[in-house]
Amino acid sequence: MARYLLDTNTASYVIKGTVPRVRERLLRVATSDVAISVVTEAELRFGVRRHLEATRVKAAVEGFLRFMDIRSWNSEAAQAYAEIRASIESEGHPMGNLDLMIAAHAVALGSVLVTGDRVFRWVKDLRIDDWTN
Repeated sequence: MARYLLDTNTASYVIKGTVPRVRERLLRVATSDVAISVVTEAELRFGVRRHLEATRVKAAVEGFLRFMDIRSWNSEAAQAYAEIRASIESEGHPMGNLDLMIAAHAVALGSVLVTGDRVFRWVKDLRIDDWTN
């Protein structure tokens, strides 16, 4: 079981090195304790496709993905998604579907979502750790 699931922004900080604290924290955690959702992989790959001329970025993303445990989205994640989406929509909180999918994936895995994005605070039962602080 992955103890930590990195959201897309956190993965980007690792790849680009823009927030050194995130890389430093990642280096202090066992590799087996960290994963990303396949949804995050999709977002990272989309970012590369948008900037095809950025070969350095593509190489950095591919290098990151090569060493990362990428978790498949499954039925448990889909069930968590349905519950979370119904809950936050009934409370009037807007949230993007991909963020919802990542949050649901973390809940289904029993993982802590590593994120600095405040939108995730609306998700009940989601444990969050912000490595940017």
